[in-house]
Amino acid sequence: MNPQETQIHCWAVAASLTRGNLALPPAGRSAPASWPRSVNYAEPMRIDRPPPGEELNAGEVTEAREASSLILLRDSPEGPEVLLVQRNPEQRFMGGAWVFPGGSLHAEDGDELGTARRELEEEAGIALAADAELVRYSRWITPSEVKVRFDTHFFVAEAPAGVQARPDGGECVDARWLRPRDALDAGGRDELLLVFPTIKHLEQLAELSSVADALARARERRVLPIQPRVLVDGGVARVLLPGEPGYDD
Repeated sequence: MNPQETQIHCWAVAASLTRGNLALPPAGRSAPASWPRSVNYAEPMRIDRPPPGEELNAGEVTEAREASSLILLRDSPEGPEVLLVQRNPEQRFMGGAWVFPGGSLHAEDGDELGTARRELEEEAGIALAADAELVRYSRWITPSEVKVRFDTHFFVAEAPAGVQARPDGGECVDARWLRPRDALDAGGRDELLLVFPTIKHLEQLAELSSVADALARARERRVLPIQPRVLVDGGVARVLLPGEPGYDD
């Protein structure tokens, strides 16, 4: 399979990895604990059934579009829960994936904060009060090897008391409040399709004790852009994060 003909999710890996989806951990390293145990990561996996997404880019690097995503949290007796929405499986881009509400910046949004608020209301039916605090949490840029790219700003906010999520039924068809670890475990059992940046955020959120803890840590974070790399060799793809062996090769 020609790598340029391979379709691959813009973040390059799904949590519901199966034989024929994707990918390998960096050489000499074991697979993360959140990845399914049913896959033998010691053997290469060819991309012959790609996850939902876009084509790898064989030409000039595509400019990344500005976007925002909102990590909405609420407290529960067992720990903080996060809102995930399921994208319509019929959509070509990330169809069926469970993600944080978010999307591209519109002119009328004004800035990334405005986009995060609008997307939450459009996709999950939740409107935040004008004085609700949204704290910048992270920034992820789609790998340059992918055709459709986003420069996404992630924010953290507390959910209004008693609010219920109501997916729009078009772009998003379902919504769930889940503890981050429960979401990761469900992805490992192939019950939820989770994409790479969602997984990495859920792993961090799983370490938090409360919404207040999440907001406090977010205020202290130094937000720097993170841009993974996709390496394809003979139809086998790997995702590398900055600092991992091979990223700068």
